[in-house]
Amino acid sequence: MPKVMTAAGSTIAAEAAATVADAGGNAVDAALAAVIVSLCTEPGIIAPAAGAFITVWEPGGDPVTIDGYCEMPGRGDPDRIGTGRQEVWMTYGGGMHTNIGYSSVATPGAFAGFAEASRRYGAAPWAEVFGPAIHSTRSGFPIPGVTARYLEHSHEVIFGWHPDSYKAVHHEDGTVRAQGEILTLPELANSLELIARGGAEVFYSGELGHAIADEVHEHGGILSRVDMESYEVEVREPIRIHMRDWDLATNPAPAIGGAALAGLMLLVGENGMAGWTTEEIRRLTEAQRAIFTYRGARLESAKADLPEAVKELLDAARLGEVARLLASGSTTHVSSVDSDGRACSITASAGYGSGVMVPGTGIWLNNSLGELELHPKGFHGLAPGTRLMSNMAPTIARTAEGEVLAIGSAGADRITTAIAESLINHLYLDMDLVEAVAHPRVHAEVFDGQSTVAYELDLPVENDGHIRHFPERSMYFGGVQAAAWSPAGGLTGTADPRRSGDAAVGGSL
Repeated sequence: MPKVMTAAGSTIAAEAAATVADAGGNAVDAALAAVIVSLCTEPGIIAPAAGAFITVWEPGGDPVTIDGYCEMPGRGDPDRIGTGRQEVWMTYGGGMHTNIGYSSVATPGAFAGFAEASRRYGAAPWAEVFGPAIHSTRSGFPIPGVTARYLEHSHEVIFGWHPDSYKAVHHEDGTVRAQGEILTLPELANSLELIARGGAEVFYSGELGHAIADEVHEHGGILSRVDMESYEVEVREPIRIHMRDWDLATNPAPAIGGAALAGLMLLVGENGMAGWTTEEIRRLTEAQRAIFTYRGARLESAKADLPEAVKELLDAARLGEVARLLASGSTTHVSSVDSDGRACSITASAGYGSGVMVPGTGIWLNNSLGELELHPKGFHGLAPGTRLMSNMAPTIARTAEGEVLAIGSAGADRITTAIAESLINHLYLDMDLVEAVAHPRVHAEVFDGQSTVAYELDLPVENDGHIRHFPERSMYFGGVQAAAWSPAGGLTGTADPRRSGDAAVGGSL
């Protein structure tokens, strides 16, 4: 039985991974247990009706990405497509617009993806993987700090209009629940027990799937039973690049996060960064701006030529052609490795939350159709059955000597920069994992219509345009979780101090 190191978005998620590893689970089982706990105990940040990408790399084999992400519904009621838009504004991230409500709900794929990963790579029984999440939701769990901070911005506009949702996150006097308060979700525990006993199909074609689809359909949304029953997992070959002694595998198309990450790493160059100097930070932010410009011009608008657009990005990045790229016009993560050299990296998202909790189930629904930045074709602009665009990039890196690193992040379009900068710190600047993930970050962006560089703490940033300074580490810059194993050094892991994460070890040799 291998030892397993898992870094997750909360202490109870990391402990869940250790519990399953102690019972004989491997890195995949541990990661699944942790991410299911996260889906169920980080309200607002993530939700059970989410989408997920799972990258797995078995020792001696090739890496695989399991695509369990959300897709466009509407098979049953095409006449409803484009209707029911409910746009709101909230103060999160300096202020943003998003669409919520029933028409923002996409077909969720996370549990189907988890089932495929468990079937292919798991060592523990499917039901055992659910044990920690069932226990936490039934007996109660403390509201994590990251949830409390998000609810400060979202509890009224997103979670204040739906009766079941409102009751879950508010006191009777209308005040929002605070960090550390114990929240119980017994109906969600019952739903998890159904999935544990009956398999993921309960969530799609069984009573839970029917309850989800019927709740949305009865209130004007476009998700229907036929969408839930038609959902299928896709198993994909990851994008692979080589950096120094490392072979890196990350999320492929139709997601765009992995392509952006690979492009950024290649554009930074084989030598990485010489350090966090003003000159090197300027070079890094120019590379970020080039990648994000290309992403907006080509990746977000590509149709059938998306693979060609990804190839063009990686070719230009390998050659360091910044000018060529510029000319082109809510989330949780778990990383787990084990002493057999197996690695699993899972990123899941439910958007910013639709505000809908399906009565009698405890299941919050996503607003993945409502994230404006991920729908360049507009509200409901895709054909039913189309996978949605995603910034998520669960990543695994491996050396010929057997060292393996699982890494990923939450954080919308900051996912790319958070992972890249952590990798640069660890692989090129020789920081240990803890220091690499905790190090201050920089992110090139367009804010209020202006070219801006956002940065943390005391980084020596200069910019010809605008600057946004965060005097403390902020969850705005992502939430990286990293776990590694090497034959010489054994297991190491770290959770991002910007969020409420933790790392834990389980299993025994």
